[in-house]
Order: sequence, then C-alpha cells, then structure tokens
Amino acid sequence: METKIREKLQEIEREKMVKILYAMESGSRAWGFASPDSDYDIRFIYKHEPDYYLSLWEKPDVIEFMTEDDLDGSGWDIAKALKLLAKSNAPLIEWLFSPVVYYQDDAFIQQLQALALDCFSPIATLHHYLGTTKNFMEVCEQDQVKLKSYFYALRTALAGRWIIEKNSFPPVDFLELLPIAPQAIKDKVLELMAIKANQDEKYLHPKEILITDYLRETVLFNQENAGSLQSGRKMSEELDNFFKRIINK
Repeated sequence: METKIREKLQEIEREKMVKILYAMESGSRAWGFASPDSDYDIRFIYKHEPDYYLSLWEKPDVIEFMTEDDLDGSGWDIAKALKLLAKSNAPLIEWLFSPVVYYQDDAFIQQLQALALDCFSPIATLHHYLGTTKNFMEVCEQDQVKLKSYFYALRTALAGRWIIEKNSFPPVDFLELLPIAPQAIKDKVLELMAIKANQDEKYLHPKEILITDYLRETVLFNQENAGSLQSGRKMSEELDNFFKRIINK
C-alpha cells in the first residue's frame, strides 16, 4: 500500500504542479488503533512556485483526493500550514510528529518541527483536545459503542492530561500516552485494542463503565486545570522568514 500511496502523491505533484515537502499518515493508523478496514488518512504539506504567491487574489490552498483503495488524502499549502502553526493548530502539529511518514524533505521537516514546538500553546491545544473529548462523550455513554469512539475520546482526554502534567505536546502514538492512565485503564485499553485490531469499523461493543467513568473524571480534571496553562510564543517574523526561504528554495 505504501507504494500506491507514494505513486498517488507523485501523481498529485504532476497534476497540480506542486512540490510535496512532507507526507504522512494521520488518524487511527498513525495513532496505533486501526481496524482491518480503516482508511488510509494521508496528509501532506506542499508548495507552489514563488509566482503563485504573488497575487492580489486568494488562491486554492488545499488539495484533496479519495481513491477506490480507501486512500483519503488532504494536503495544505505551506502558507496555510504556517498560518495555522502560528495558532498552535493541534492536528497540524500531530502531522509533523506522525510515526508513519511516506515522504519528507529532512531539512524542511526538522526546521518545521522546531518551529512547531516554539509555537506550541498549552492552553489552546488543551482546549482543542477537551472539545474533541466532549464531542464523543454522548456516543460513549450508549449501551453499544463503536470502539473507534472510545479510542478517540480516550486519546484526546489523555492528550489533555499530558499537557497539564508535562507542559509539552503529547505523543501522537496512543500507546505512548497510555502510561499516564491508571493501571486498570491501561489493562482495559489493551484488551479493547486487541478486539479492535480484529473487528471492522461497524463493530459495536458493550458499554464499558470503567472507560466512561474515567473519561468523565478526566474531562473534569482537564477543565479544572486549564487555567494554569500558558499561551504560545508569537512567532510571526520567524514563520514569515521560514516561508520565504522555503518557496524560494
């Protein structure tokens, strides 16, 4: 599948006349809890030739595709990506530290990762994860629950707690987040991960009271401790200079 993904990315470069600087996996395959039929969520950052940016008028800054092979692709222009990075956009920072990479310009990604950590805003990122956890709470309270919903809620709840306890951007790999959870939660999560690895996305699992209770507890903990977190650094000049270097390279 990786060969097909790389071939598709090369096709995008030719058709859209862009240069892909970095391409990776997002979603459950990057987080470590994919089902056998999970899509491939391919995300990438690209650039145009310098003249593309010399215009009074707004131009497209997103490229998307979907194939019959369950390749779900979405790419952001470097200008869009850097503007979002200035706001400590959590999904983008996750992209930059994905454990599954399809292509990268080494110098580019190393510099962008460093900028991302400088831009990281604990308070903004916590609110992103907190909002996502809350969005899944209702479905997690049902008698029958898709395991995807449990894992999405747990991942974001633990990511929020990680920020509060460690004041750093949380790991992308779910198993690297898990150590901050109580032992009973770790054991139950590993049990559910084994089930999910052998079931399709439609599988419904009986409600796990242990999980829902821990989610409510963690949401409350994250809410109560949000006020202690700091904002990120203002990096406008650094990001602007980086943008100019990249498009002129």
